[in-house]
Amino acid sequence: MDSSSYGVSHVSHISNPCIFGAGSSSSPEKKWNLMKWVSKLFKSGSNGGGGARTNHHPPQFQEDENMVFPLPPSSSNDRSRAARDKEELDRALSVSLADDTNRPYGYGWSMDNNSDFPRPFHSGLNPSFIPPYEPSYQVRRPQRICGGCNSDIGLGNYLGCMGTFFHPDCFCCDSCHYPITEHEFSLSGTKPYHKICFKELTHPKCEVCHHFIPTNEAGLIEYRCHPFWNQKYCPSHEYDRTARCCSCERLESRDVRYYTLEDGRNLCLECMETAITDTGDCQPLYHAIRDYYEGMYMKLEQQIPMLLVQREALNDAIVGEKNGYHHMPETRGLCLSEEQTVTSVLKRPRLGAHRLVGMRTQPQKLTRKCEVTAILVLYGLPRLLTGAILAHELMHGWLRLQGYRNLNPEVEEGICQVLSYMWLESEVLSDPSSSRNMPSTSTATSSSSSSNKKGGKSNVEKKLGEFFKHQIAHDASPAYGGGFRAANAAVCKYGLRRTLDHIRFTGTFPL
Repeated sequence: MDSSSYGVSHVSHISNPCIFGAGSSSSPEKKWNLMKWVSKLFKSGSNGGGGARTNHHPPQFQEDENMVFPLPPSSSNDRSRAARDKEELDRALSVSLADDTNRPYGYGWSMDNNSDFPRPFHSGLNPSFIPPYEPSYQVRRPQRICGGCNSDIGLGNYLGCMGTFFHPDCFCCDSCHYPITEHEFSLSGTKPYHKICFKELTHPKCEVCHHFIPTNEAGLIEYRCHPFWNQKYCPSHEYDRTARCCSCERLESRDVRYYTLEDGRNLCLECMETAITDTGDCQPLYHAIRDYYEGMYMKLEQQIPMLLVQREALNDAIVGEKNGYHHMPETRGLCLSEEQTVTSVLKRPRLGAHRLVGMRTQPQKLTRKCEVTAILVLYGLPRLLTGAILAHELMHGWLRLQGYRNLNPEVEEGICQVLSYMWLESEVLSDPSSSRNMPSTSTATSSSSSSNKKGGKSNVEKKLGEFFKHQIAHDASPAYGGGFRAANAAVCKYGLRRTLDHIRFTGTFPL
């Protein structure tokens, strides 16, 4: 019989063994015949030993007739004894099998290797015997609970990681929720991810080309980020001719097309919505800002001409202007005090294939009738930025008309930036009562919202207004940035009127 390491196969084949000892024969008739055969043997031997006797009668044992042989046991007693022996053996076998089930994993019961059983026991097995019960053999193992579905894993395949176990289909990415089948994965805290999913979540993407931002030579992720819009982009886009909006400074994304103005500037879609492109469209906004000044008791007595011009015309006017400090590299407005001939935008250009084309310009000779000849503003800028430039240049005109002479750039540009900032603040804030409360500006209101083409400021336009305020407050130049912060601190402390009086007498800001 084949042996098994688990002791299961041979259990189902164990039979009732023979009984060892004096009564080894199972048939009493066999014993009787044996005794008769022995007696005949003795008779034959005694006959051969005499030699002289010639009697041909069959040899007989002398006491053949008087010999008494023990009778075979009764069949009932023999069956009773055999039954008892069988029951005792079955009981011993059951106890042995029960002990075998408690053995450690990998150990079983095998008759061929078991020295406790005598060899005759092996040969006396009856293959047809079936034990009274079939013991159940189960391998004892620690219970494994799936960390995904919280159910018992059982005997199937499983994964062991992060200190627990999972069904293969339960070990899923926390981002895409698909099973992780790769040999490597990323771990954030206790959350597993596919490597590509984890890169999508953590590795910054360029908002211009939409690719993962590459690492530099040191292996670090290096990118540029706009301080207000938080637009992240690859450093290479600063010199690869990627279009930048001339108003909000955002770079053109690969899936968005900017508008190109005739002078080469680019304008994003949001800034284009409220862009003012000719002198006629700008007149309502210009008069609204003059009213704003009048509401602060700073009325401009002279009618100062206002023109929208191209960048080239503005740069030419700057060259011919003797007075003033100009914000380089690009100036967007100019308070002109000299007589010049300026080419202004007479008719707005039309849109064509993301370009503004068909602009009509007209040269105009400006004569000096007062300290201010004209105010020039760059065309194609959104409404709030155009208004902020107008508010700044009108303050230059007011100072000159009021006799403020020979002011250093930090003082003059700083106070002009404060007026520009205040006007933007009045436009961005929807609730006029929540605006900054100063003694000389509490009654000032702006009617320039009537110039909005849509009849009201959208959230996009308000966000642009916040950006233009941010530009003024964080300007790094000494005159425009440093001057604004010093002027704004003085106005917040003493008010606009007292600050202007102090500037008139001392040429500096009050401390």
